[in-house]
Amino acid sequence: MRHEMLCQPASTAVQFKLDQGESLTCEVGAMIAMSSGLSVQTTSKSRGGGGGIVKGLKRMFSGESFFLNHFTAEAPEQTLLIGPTMLGDCVHHAMRGGTVIVQGSSWLASSPDIDIDTSWQGFTSAFFSGESMFWVKCSGQGDLFLSSYGAIHCIEIDGTYTIDTGHIVAFEDTLKFNIGKASRSLIGSFLGGEGLVCKFQGQGKLYYQSHTPPALGALLGPKLKPK
Repeated sequence: MRHEMLCQPASTAVQFKLDQGESLTCEVGAMIAMSSGLSVQTTSKSRGGGGGIVKGLKRMFSGESFFLNHFTAEAPEQTLLIGPTMLGDCVHHAMRGGTVIVQGSSWLASSPDIDIDTSWQGFTSAFFSGESMFWVKCSGQGDLFLSSYGAIHCIEIDGTYTIDTGHIVAFEDTLKFNIGKASRSLIGSFLGGEGLVCKFQGQGKLYYQSHTPPALGALLGPKLKPK
């Protein structure tokens, strides 16, 4: 399976070339266009996996769809074009075992050998980080495709790193984080507009986005006329 990123970074779409028998699992609604030699199976299960209804319900808690779309090439050299819901970037992450934790709505697609499940981050982390209590957990070996709002960047952490809570896209589970103040003073953190941040520790990759949907909502909300 080959892929190409198109129109980066503002309105990225991903184009795939699939040989006969190759498959790709995608978020429901991600398909933009496809060639006629592709078949689509919609199910709550990972391809070849189990736990359909339970895993589907868990994905809904993390902000993803109950269903998954599995595209399979039934002829050589088939083309599939997919894109995220939000305007922004996409990135490819090659998984060689291990687990990647993805914020809800940022999982776009993955190869069929990657298991898509849900991770619980706890009440405290969810409340203070402003994120959902449930995140998508991707495990196994294969190709993982992530999306973001705005541009997406990757950093290799070896030690500690601090990031604003709303900008996290995904991180390898070799990294752990705690919620803390942006500066020494809690009042100073909020007056400076930063508030609380996620302080990561460990060694691994962290993906983050340049913009956040809540910030856009806060900007546009007061300007919208009531119905």
